[in-house]
Amino acid sequence: MLARILNLTLLPALTGLLLFSAALAAGADEAVVPPVAEGEATRVLDRTGAQRLLANKGLTLQWLDWNTRGTAYVRRDGDTLRLRGAQAEAGGPGRLFLDGTISEVGVGYFTFDGTIEITDTPDKGRSCKKTKTWHFAVTQNRNYYRLREFEWCDGLTDYIDIYF
Repeated sequence: MLARILNLTLLPALTGLLLFSAALAAGADEAVVPPVAEGEATRVLDRTGAQRLLANKGLTLQWLDWNTRGTAYVRRDGDTLRLRGAQAEAGGPGRLFLDGTISEVGVGYFTFDGTIEITDTPDKGRSCKKTKTWHFAVTQNRNYYRLREFEWCDGLTDYIDIYF
């Protein structure tokens, strides 16, 4: 009976993790794991990762400033983790904005279903806004999750980092 319960609850999560890992390895832009439906729980495969997100220490976009972090507010809404973040250029027009849900948290990564918007940076007039499934991951034992879609807007490489 216990084996059947474990298969029913863990198998879909493990399958999703394997598909996600394969997609990243193949360089896929879109998630293989379906996004969290409205009211559906965030898949938490790593409790430490979920705690890191809930207690994060802000975010940065390299065009704005790596020393003055913006805010990344992660909150629980029932069983769903929601992320809303922003950073503003000190004394300038540049802005970063994120808003959506975290669909999955695994060891060293999370997926985010929502909108990322960058305006007026690194050049005034630049405007990038896209709503989709995004992938963030920890690489090289760094103390932040980095957005893995680097050139999603206009060919410039945008490093968005969420610190823990």
